[in-house]
Formats: sequence, C-alpha cells, structure tokens
Amino acid sequence: MKIISWNVNGIRACINKGLIDFVEKESADIFCVQETKAHPSQVEVEPEDLDGVEAFWSTAEKKGYSGTLTVVKEPVRSVKHGVGITKFDSEGRFVITEHKDFSVYNIYFPNGAMGEDRHNYKMEFLETMYEHFKKRLANGDSIVVLGDYNIAHAAIDIHDPVRLDGESGFKPEERAWMDKFFSLGFVDTYRHMHPEQKDAYTWWSYRQMARPRNKGWRIDYISVSPDLVGRIQRADIMNEIEGSDHCPIVLELKD
Repeated sequence: MKIISWNVNGIRACINKGLIDFVEKESADIFCVQETKAHPSQVEVEPEDLDGVEAFWSTAEKKGYSGTLTVVKEPVRSVKHGVGITKFDSEGRFVITEHKDFSVYNIYFPNGAMGEDRHNYKMEFLETMYEHFKKRLANGDSIVVLGDYNIAHAAIDIHDPVRLDGESGFKPEERAWMDKFFSLGFVDTYRHMHPEQKDAYTWWSYRQMARPRNKGWRIDYISVSPDLVGRIQRADIMNEIEGSDHCPIVLELKD
C-alpha cells in the first residue's frame, strides 16, 4: 500500500509543471493533495488521469483558496468532507476516506501567519482535531493523518530554529500541540524511520533562493495510529520533485 501526500500550491499550475507524469510514475494507491486552489470544474482532469478510479474533492467557499483532493485506486467505504463544524469545513480542508482497514485524513491545516485572528482560528482548529482524534483512537480506530500540518515540530525540522523561534508555524503553542497529538499515540512515520536525519524539509520559501540552499521547514507529515506502526516499510521525503514550494512525501505500508 503506497500513500503519497503533496501540497501542490495550486493544482492547475502543478499540472503544467508535470503533476500528471509524477502521479503516473509513482502509481500510489492513495494520492492526497492539499491546497488545490480550484474547484473540479476548473480542472480538465479525470480520476484516470491521476492514476485512480475515484477522486474526492473538497473545495473552499472562497474561490482560489485552500482545497483538498484524494485520488484512490480502490473504491472506498465512505467519504466525508469535514468534521461537522462549518467554520472549518467551509474552507475545504478535509477529505476523510474510509478504506478496508484504516481511515485516511487528508488535511490542509490552517496557516496562522496572516494575523492574530488566523492564529486563533488555527489553534481552535488544532484543539478541535485533537479531541476528534482522541475519541477515534479511544474507539480503537486505525487512522492515517496526512497533509500540510503547517507546523515544524522540533528544532531538527527547521533550518534555523533559533532565529525562527516564535514565527507562525514554529510557535511554542503550535509545537506543544504537536507534542500532545503524538502523545495520543500517533507516530510521525518519517521521523520513525529516520530519527536523526537533519536537513530534511518539505517546504521552502520562494524567496532568497531558499530551496537551492535547503533553507526549509518540515511541515508536511504522514502520521499513523499505533496499530499501523508495525506495517511501515518506507517513509520518505521526495525532495527531488519540484512543481510546488512543497515536495511530496510518501508512506508504504505492508498489506
């Protein structure tokens, strides 16, 4: 079972930069996209173009903003496009698919950098999701939580932790939430497989030649519930793939 997650920062632009070729080459069983910035009617692409049989879109009410997409090779048991809270669901931040033996939460977590209101929105979103996942794990559910979390968890996950301490995405309260999230039992699959790997990032600013200089942040994750850890075969950052300011990340699980 191969799962890929990628914040494409605009799916139409990414298609023009080789997205379809990438999808066909990698042939993931589940391919998850964040920040589509488009409604399906604006994109001339069918599920089979994205190497799948079904494509589930979640779009924001605001045009050209946010949006998530999950493409699957096998039919799913069910799909949801939110968690039942309008202020979060209306921004197209979720595609939640129920598969044979686990659920996949494809989430584009909020960015809090636009001001205090958005930071507060982000923190409320995080606390809401914490309680949601706490209940699901208590129920014994198997879960994959992937996407752009918009948080660098630890100093190893950001190129300059001293200078950037307190910046949105690396605020103490955001990092504390990550600690709390993982304390539920979720496992960061990349760090599980590469516990000491430095200079491993998934997002680079378009400014100041950040990507060629590898001045990045690791803010994209694939996390799994404890019962899935034993199935992990591979967890990697595909930092050679361009087309966005983020790069794809991949998880392979034993069937």
